[in-house]
Amino acid sequence: MMDALGVLVLVIVMFGVAALTMLVVGAVKAARTVAAKVEHHEANARRAVENATLKAKTFTKPGSQGQLSSVRLSLRTSLDSTRKVLEGGLSQDGQLTESLQLLTRLDAHAAELDGELRVLEREPDQRRIAAKLPELRERAERITHSAESMRWAAQDRMRRFADDELARLSAECESEAGALRHWDAAPAADAAPAASASTSAGSAGSAASDAHSAGAAGEPRKGVSGGTHLSAEELLGLGEPLARLAQRLRKPSVG
Repeated sequence: MMDALGVLVLVIVMFGVAALTMLVVGAVKAARTVAAKVEHHEANARRAVENATLKAKTFTKPGSQGQLSSVRLSLRTSLDSTRKVLEGGLSQDGQLTESLQLLTRLDAHAAELDGELRVLEREPDQRRIAAKLPELRERAERITHSAESMRWAAQDRMRRFADDELARLSAECESEAGALRHWDAAPAADAAPAASASTSAGSAGSAASDAHSAGAAGEPRKGVSGGTHLSAEELLGLGEPLARLAQRLRKPSVG
């Protein structure tokens, strides 16, 4: 009895430990997820503030400082727009995964260039800024062009898929509309056999009429105006008496 009770207590303790462990693991995962979301939102907020600052510097600071801010702003805007387009179409087109990987590598080069531009913004020597700016702008234009090429290609690809899907959907809708209008096809189908039967009956009637006319023309007509002409004596039944009378008249008289 004591052994069974000990086993039961051990099982309960193990179950409690397992449940506690699961709760701890779940809490840790939830905390990490919340921390990741908070960090992501903080990064987005910080980047939005930096972009707003760069846009303000572009309009407020003349000369090389304003040009540096303009280059940094155009670089960030191009990469952010491309990332939004690729991530938005990833759920419908898995091939965009490779494009996102290339954009990540491109983003690393952009971050390095942005760091150089940030350092150059704090450079007091305007001549050095003027000397380095063309090279940095050229690198930024290359990165921006690559990002824009992928963004435009992804947009064209998604539009092409949408057009193909719309064409298939339109064909299916037309087919369904034809199926719903089945009553238009039914009378036409019934009228065709009726017309065929009427035509057959008319042909049969014409053939019978022609046959009857042919038979009547081939058979000699009987009657007064028929093919056999009767004399007046035959019609009156006097043929035989008249013949006898004629024979008597031809005999020579005796005496």
